Amino acid sequence: MDPKTLQVLDYPKILARLAGFCDFSASAELARALHPTDHYEEAKRLQAETSEARKLFSKHDLTIGGSHDIRPHVDLAVRGGVLDPQHLLDVRSTLIASRDLKKFFEKQAEESPRLSQIAVGLSDSFGIIDAISRVMSDRGDVLDSASEKLAKIRREMKITHGRLMARLQKYITESAHKLQEAIITQRDGRYVIPLRAEFKGQIKAVVHDQSSSGATLFVEPLPVVELNNELRELELNERDEIRRILAELSAMVGEHGSEIKYGIENLAVLDLTFAKAKYALEINASEPELRLNVERSDVQTLELLHGRHPLLDPNHVVPIDMNPRPGTRAVVITGPNTGGKTVTLKTVGLFALMAQSGLQIPVQSGSRIPFFQAVFADIGDEQSIEQSLSTFSGHITNIIRILKHIDENSLVIFDELGSGTDPQEGAAIARAILNHLLEVGCTTLVATHYPELKTFAHSTDAVVNASMEFDIKTLRPTYKLTIGLPGRSNALLIAQRLGLDLKLVTAAKSEINPDDLRADKLLDDIRKERNRTAREREKLEKARAKLEKQTLELEKRLEKIEDERRETLAKARAEGELEVAVLRSNIDSLKSHLKKAKQPLTAIKAIEAKMEKIEEKTEAPVERKPSGSSDQVFKLGERVTVSTLNAEGVITALGESDAEIQIGSLRVRAGFDELIKKSSQKSKVESGALRVEGVSKSQNSNDLRPATLDLGKSPGIELNLRGKLVDDGLDELERYLEKAYTARLLYVRIIHGKGTGRMRDAVRDALKGSSYVSSFEEPKDGEGGAGVTIAKIAN
Repeated sequence: MDPKTLQVLDYPKILARLAGFCDFSASAELARALHPTDHYEEAKRLQAETSEARKLFSKHDLTIGGSHDIRPHVDLAVRGGVLDPQHLLDVRSTLIASRDLKKFFEKQAEESPRLSQIAVGLSDSFGIIDAISRVMSDRGDVLDSASEKLAKIRREMKITHGRLMARLQKYITESAHKLQEAIITQRDGRYVIPLRAEFKGQIKAVVHDQSSSGATLFVEPLPVVELNNELRELELNERDEIRRILAELSAMVGEHGSEIKYGIENLAVLDLTFAKAKYALEINASEPELRLNVERSDVQTLELLHGRHPLLDPNHVVPIDMNPRPGTRAVVITGPNTGGKTVTLKTVGLFALMAQSGLQIPVQSGSRIPFFQAVFADIGDEQSIEQSLSTFSGHITNIIRILKHIDENSLVIFDELGSGTDPQEGAAIARAILNHLLEVGCTTLVATHYPELKTFAHSTDAVVNASMEFDIKTLRPTYKLTIGLPGRSNALLIAQRLGLDLKLVTAAKSEINPDDLRADKLLDDIRKERNRTAREREKLEKARAKLEKQTLELEKRLEKIEDERRETLAKARAEGELEVAVLRSNIDSLKSHLKKAKQPLTAIKAIEAKMEKIEEKTEAPVERKPSGSSDQVFKLGERVTVSTLNAEGVITALGESDAEIQIGSLRVRAGFDELIKKSSQKSKVESGALRVEGVSKSQNSNDLRPATLDLGKSPGIELNLRGKLVDDGLDELERYLEKAYTARLLYVRIIHGKGTGRMRDAVRDALKGSSYVSSFEEPKDGEGGAGVTIAKIAN
């Protein structure tokens, strides 16, 4: 790519912003050196990598946190140098980040194949992470456990230091009046005490230093010289042992230097891709569709929808639509000064450079951009006093250079082509250059004020006019790009609105060719009609969107109603099936007792006949067959085992791929593949069901009577006492427990709230003394905690 064009289109500013999203210096360096590729497949790969990273960021919080550019440290280790503790910690944290990312992408190989391929190149730890962790603390201190020798040295240092301090402390105690302060300090690495100068000679000592006033001498008493020497020798031994340990670790790093450096380079590439994704999120960008011109006749046209210059404030920039008709090779943009022509040219050129660098561009999804082998731009004032170039000469010199390098795969951008000289000659040069560009076959964008180029664009194939709109009422540009219509100068109208005498405006109009005035009037009418059509189309789009939203909401509501209908029907059938199963069980039990008591079964047979009719009505319960390969069919009320919980429960609701299971006091959802069917017998009631009382005995054990059916109505498995007075609540609790016992509920849930705890304590005291309750407990926090009590009903 042309270096001058990169500067003109502000590409380095984009790279500077991109570098700001990098997490360490190596990737930031890559970002600042990023260049658009001139290979189509590479550009596609880079865009795909950025899209993969952006998709990952929507699901995972990815980071290379803790990484450093350790290549200089690795080079030092390779040369046999010794790394200091901080550099070794940097090596460790970088290798940890590489290891974690490598493990992450091993699991993401299917979802993110391109990024996973990069992650393959991340370096392994080679045991370096563990070695550094064993030897050093997180603050960079070498641990005593780093070697036996170091541990021994430090033990001896501690003992020697203690003996030395004790000796010096004795001097401080016995000669406190001779000392300036009762402290122990250091001079030149040796421990000393501050002796007042007038007592010099009264303590046999070596003088190491004196205060600036000369009033204090820092002396080392002779009896502690040997201890100081011993301590100093141990400190030197410690230093040498630490250096030996660091040298060993550095040698490990140097041994795998090439692999580690290769891993850092891949880590930098990965982080650069992450930075591209973060930048895309920042500017609300999307991946453009890159298209390649296979043959000269195969013209791929720009199609940029709602494009916004990435360096402008997104809250104030006006989006542009650059979507000329298919087959267009050149776009001629006209319009007033400061109307946005140059920004439009820079936006398109910058989008091409960004797209071929793997950067997503701030456009609407579905935008397309041709792939260019080269991008050239001549924008701005090329005047140079040092080179004695006028504005025109500067532009022509740059244009000559560009024309030498273009081909059919180039994008050429010219701002104010042919300006800076005589208008007639400038327009002729501009037309000749534009003709040459069409012959070469490159894609061209030109901004101009020359009316001759408007006519040229209108009458030439593969060239279209475009204009930047201008609001006549406010005398301000709207910065909106209109494809297909040339711009108007509006000079006379602007002059009239600014207050120029009407006679002068009329006189000026009389000097203009009437055909030109009629053309301007026609353009104005066409523009108004297009604006009206655009407004109507916008209204229709809003109405269509509203209709689609309403349709979607209606479909959801209908689907919800259907789900509720199926669920209600399923529950009703399940309840019937459960009650029949219970009744059948109770009748079988009753028959058994009657046989034992040698009682007639005539009454039971009548009940059985009625029950068979009831069974016929509930014989076709709601079923749901899993969508997978399993042939199992599940029914509401069926008892199953949840394999993942190793718990047995009853199916209370069926979904498309899962079911709701009642396990004791808990309700859980589990997939069909997690359920194991039990035997075909029906589930017995776990809550709210009715049971048959057993055969009762009189005082005479031989006096057996037929069991009676106690079909008490279930009061429900939950009682809410919140907001009630304690006495009222206890009365209601007693009545409720009696009904629950009669209905043979297995357990009940009593809601008393937390509050002051009075109601809770009263309820639990009542449960302790109730003959209807065998035990009670407080559920977990997620099930009500201290505000609820679960009571098990006595059998």
